[in-house]
Amino acid sequence: MEALTELVTSIGDSVWSVMFIVLLGVGLYLTIRTGAVQFRAIPEMLRVVGEPGGRGPDGRKQISSFRAFTISAAARVGTGNIAGVALAISLGGPGAVFWMWLMAAIGGASAFVESLLAQLYKHHGRDAYVGGPAYYMQRGLKARWMGMIFAVIICITYGFAFNSVQSNSIVDAVSQSTSYFSEGLAESPGLKVVIGLVLVAATALVIFGGVRSISAVSQVVVPVMAVLYVLLGLIVVALNIGEVPAMFMQIIEGAFGIREFVTGGLIGVIITGMRRGLFSNEAGMGSSPNAGATAAVSHPAKQGLVQSLGVYFDTMIICSITAFIVLLSNPTFGDSAQGAALTQTALSAQLGDWALHFLTVAIFLFAFTSVIGNYYYGESNIQFLTNSTAALQVYRILVLACVFIGAVIALDLAWAAADLFMAFMAFLNLIAVALLSNVAVKVMKHYQRERKSGQEPIFRASDLPEITGVEVWDGDDEVTTRQFWVDHFAGKKQKAGRR
Repeated sequence: MEALTELVTSIGDSVWSVMFIVLLGVGLYLTIRTGAVQFRAIPEMLRVVGEPGGRGPDGRKQISSFRAFTISAAARVGTGNIAGVALAISLGGPGAVFWMWLMAAIGGASAFVESLLAQLYKHHGRDAYVGGPAYYMQRGLKARWMGMIFAVIICITYGFAFNSVQSNSIVDAVSQSTSYFSEGLAESPGLKVVIGLVLVAATALVIFGGVRSISAVSQVVVPVMAVLYVLLGLIVVALNIGEVPAMFMQIIEGAFGIREFVTGGLIGVIITGMRRGLFSNEAGMGSSPNAGATAAVSHPAKQGLVQSLGVYFDTMIICSITAFIVLLSNPTFGDSAQGAALTQTALSAQLGDWALHFLTVAIFLFAFTSVIGNYYYGESNIQFLTNSTAALQVYRILVLACVFIGAVIALDLAWAAADLFMAFMAFLNLIAVALLSNVAVKVMKHYQRERKSGQEPIFRASDLPEITGVEVWDGDDEVTTRQFWVDHFAGKKQKAGRR
């Protein structure tokens, strides 16, 4: 098994050395095509992120832009933000943080385009809208075969492999805290089984409730835990405020090879940082558009803006806080690969042992929301592959089985395989995104014209009749009517007047 894991890991490293260049290249291409939308439109991102979703033709409340954002944030913000960043620093030194930031800045354009396309080509699902790369491959490129390959890969990668890894991370974090009280209990198989059963039960309660249940949980847990984690990080920064300039100097010196912290040279630092940034924010990977498509918005570009904001939320905020916590504890670099334990040790050294246990809770909740977010990516693609309700139920049971197996058995092979599959998934998505970039730019320019006219941007398929394959944008949604926004802004003014 170890030999097979090493082989898959080696193949994955080789594939990603190429895919890394492709992702960077497409990100730069889309940055140019969109006029650097990820930078110039930040105020607009903040304006639209909290907009209501309105009601659908059936009278049911639709999933809002923010709730869709939290589903993707739930999958993005996981143990990688805590363990992965620490790993990047331990291997690549402080300079890896700079290249992580740069990757996020470039990836924002990819996130915008892929989520805009997911909204444009979304489809009426069982419980809400569904969409994502598989759907825009079929409807935009007329290549269902391509969408089917993508759908199968994402179902296996996120639903099975990544979820088993996340549950394993939860067990590791809980064991770390438990060892403070009982070394024997922390190492016992019984603890793993109990945690596995609790995770299965909690996951089942959420995923059998459908996407509305998933978004209801994620819109509460993700912001609360993120805010608490950021606050702890800011406390660490405040306690070490005198060291902050030196910390930033370390990041700059390490990023450009002015000072070498680790062996492997400047190229190794760049690759380590950019790869960590990519795996953390998933921009261009084809995962977050599956969540972005669920929202009811007045214009496809709106969710593109919101999902682009998600890249900043993940990398510029959550990952940066982890980096600051680790770097302000003066770690050693290049000695060995260290993950969550490095972050836990750094935080407890700054704030006391209680902080280690808080971080265990944070890892638990971040990883749990990743499990349900990852599951949803699979669910939306199962619906693409088949309309069978039985197939969806079988998929849910298999996901629960993987969550339990991951809790009781370390699955290095699962992580290595997922890493490799994700490269193929990203490659397919980037081909589709590049080929459909003209469509995305047309829709973006339509949005800009609407904003310049002083109106709330609203899109109808008839506005750009040259774009084919669009199913949903026919004016049925309440949020795509002028009266909805007249009433919405009037209500906001009325509330402001009462204050």
